[in-house]
Amino acid sequence: MTAEPRGPLALLHTSPVHAPVFDGLRDRHHPGLGLRHLVHEELLDRARAEGPDAVAGEVGAVLTRAVADGARAVLCTCSTIGAVAEAQAAALGVPVLRVDRPMAAEAMRDGRLVVVVAALASTVEPTMELLREESTDRTTFVRSLVLPEAWQRFEAGDRDGYLDAVAGAVDRIDPSRGTVVVLAQASMADAVERVRTPLRVLSSPASGLAAAAAAAGYRPE
Repeated sequence: MTAEPRGPLALLHTSPVHAPVFDGLRDRHHPGLGLRHLVHEELLDRARAEGPDAVAGEVGAVLTRAVADGARAVLCTCSTIGAVAEAQAAALGVPVLRVDRPMAAEAMRDGRLVVVVAALASTVEPTMELLREESTDRTTFVRSLVLPEAWQRFEAGDRDGYLDAVAGAVDRIDPSRGTVVVLAQASMADAVERVRTPLRVLSSPASGLAAAAAAAGYRPE
């Protein structure tokens, strides 16, 4: 586990690779916003093995400590445990957001045929449930595409290989079978810059951080 000094916005990660991504987004779009990174890789490991609900108690304990340390809002950057984290808000008394909800709302508002791309099978059902929550009359079909070979590259530390695998899979989606592609995991975000598809491709970090910054009371100087 690693952490930065106290800040008004705490971010719960299940991989250390996310911290610099969100620091970069903060520096570009929300200068001066204090972030505190909480990295708990074991939460994803257990959620994959036993289901997201199995880590509800541990997630609650982590977030309780974050609030005690001064967090005014929490952003969970892991799609697999996002719903579990979000459910803690009432008990904590501060906003708890999942990074992919703004992306899901945008996809379901603007997309008629939505394709969910995930590298982890455990991410698919939580993401599909989120999309159902955000569904509109415009959306007629949602399907998923899982890329276990991409996750193997991620776990091996091959970031370029991981992003290329994601981008390649997106480019192979038949444009007639989709209008919007949802990258289900925050780690996939930079694949957007590598795709050539005519389809609209959405990722979660930028919109998720913007929503969390607002929830934490951030105001640009």
